[in-house]
Amino acid sequence: MSEGRKIILVTGGTGLVGRGIQNIVESNKNKNEKWIFVGTKDADLCDKKSTEKLFKKHKPTHVVHLAAMVGGLFHNMAHNLDFLRKNIHINDNVLQSAHENDVIKVISCLSTCIFPDETIYPIDESMIHNGPPHPSNYGYSYAKRLIDVQNRGYYEQYGRIYTSIVPCNVFGPNDNFHPGASHVIPALMRRLYDLIKEGNTEDKVFTILGSGRPLRQFIYSLDLAKLIIWVLRDYNSVEPIILSVDESQEVTISQVAETIAKAFNFKGKLVYDTSAADGQYKKTASNEKLRKYLPDFKFTPFNEAIKDTVDWYIQNYDQARN
Repeated sequence: MSEGRKIILVTGGTGLVGRGIQNIVESNKNKNEKWIFVGTKDADLCDKKSTEKLFKKHKPTHVVHLAAMVGGLFHNMAHNLDFLRKNIHINDNVLQSAHENDVIKVISCLSTCIFPDETIYPIDESMIHNGPPHPSNYGYSYAKRLIDVQNRGYYEQYGRIYTSIVPCNVFGPNDNFHPGASHVIPALMRRLYDLIKEGNTEDKVFTILGSGRPLRQFIYSLDLAKLIIWVLRDYNSVEPIILSVDESQEVTISQVAETIAKAFNFKGKLVYDTSAADGQYKKTASNEKLRKYLPDFKFTPFNEAIKDTVDWYIQNYDQARN
């Protein structure tokens, strides 16, 4: 192994963001980096011994920690305890195994949904612990917040540069389209495709759960992959950093649904079931810190990214995580 060569272990490497990173690194190979993408078949990260075995096998110098128990709004609401316990186990096992194996740098993935429910907007990195998260996903949120606490502990006691990124809502090819685990964009895509795959006719009615009014920022998985690689190579602080599109790129759920319908060339009608929960109305994030480092970074336009994802889904429907 050449001097200074990085061995980068990506947990959750077979998922949406992991596949995005793999796509970017394969198209821009760096001889000083070896990337290893692992998934649930490679180790049970809820089990410390299994996690230790994974680290001993690959001997990483760097870790991108993406693995987590994740799900959409309604799955979170029904299983908050499971989200809390499983993610605490996963995160503690990965961070402690990294420390025990002298890993130089760990980048863990948080989420903007972990921020306080009652806050001022836009939210920034300093506000993660300023109050309780939204009650719909408190289990996931508290487990993820603890990563930031642990990172500070590893830095204070051992000088480790273990940090975290905070992406806004991610979507793209290789997303999870399963009804029990998908987020809003893949869930809408799957439901609409299932509605029209036997015929795209004007009499079809596509129902969106909720009012369609909540606001969200969405980042294309390939854009996020590029930013994570930048964090790995150039960002050297234990302080978290938000990886999000600009505030001006925030959209309503109704805009999301309409953009997806257009990408599918849907000929029917969209209706909104206002009896269903909307979840948190908004969680606008500031990417001011990111822009100080990367003022010229160009995000893929939302319409373009949705169209690319819809095209991928149609072409890969039989292999997609449905």
